[in-house]
Amino acid sequence: MRATKAAKIAKAFKRIYTVLILLALYAPIVIMVFYSFNALRSTSTMSFAYTSERPFGYWYAEVFKNEAALIALRNSVVLALLSGFISTVLGTVAAYGLFHLHRRRLRAVITNVTNMPMMNPDIVTGISMMLLFATTFAIVGSGQTGFVTLLIAHITFNLPYVILSISPRLHQMDRNLPEAALDLGCTPLQSFFKVELPFLFPAILSGFIMAITLSLDDYVISLFTSGSSFETLPLFIFNMARKSVPPSIYALSTLFLLIVLALLITSNVIQRKTEQKQGAH
Repeated sequence: MRATKAAKIAKAFKRIYTVLILLALYAPIVIMVFYSFNALRSTSTMSFAYTSERPFGYWYAEVFKNEAALIALRNSVVLALLSGFISTVLGTVAAYGLFHLHRRRLRAVITNVTNMPMMNPDIVTGISMMLLFATTFAIVGSGQTGFVTLLIAHITFNLPYVILSISPRLHQMDRNLPEAALDLGCTPLQSFFKVELPFLFPAILSGFIMAITLSLDDYVISLFTSGSSFETLPLFIFNMARKSVPPSIYALSTLFLLIVLALLITSNVIQRKTEQKQGAH
């Protein structure tokens, strides 16, 4: 009886703890979404009493009237797609090379060095990248931070996550499959594109979307490696929040949240369908 009661108490405690954690994580996001539909300009008073001057979704319309916000959004999307694509290509090649590296110690060393950007605090990575670019500009004698420096920085911190996403999938692959393709007349390149790449596609897609999400979300590293000529959406939001926080910022952040959420859902759906097709075969 005592053991049963103790188990019930432990189970109830786990549920309460889980609920509290979820509230702490998602309650601020829910509040932000509600305030994006506020009929008032106030950020402390909530009202759904819409008027002809401020109808439902007024602050979302204000976002699309803000040219600077749209430019920042466009910059973030372009940067995220480009850095995600490059880091995914490089990460796939790196993961494939590490998987076929026969020297275990060398593979372990390279893997640990590759994983360092994930373990470093963002501010350390941002400052180190800033010093790297400053030193490079001093040696070359020209140059300034902007889109190129931001792109290099985003590829740098995205790359380990892509490798980490693809490596487990490589270890799940049957090594006899490429050999069977070679025996059936495929060249090594044909074997990679017809056998190995389709098997790795769910992990590659997951790594690509993860890279896009991380790039869209980054603020600290972008702060140290961007210039005045190129501003991403997180930088734009933080710069506006320093002065005041109008409800249009909540609307902009909600749209940003929906973009990331759509990417994650798309990744999970495509990955699940691909795995089901491969399981059926």
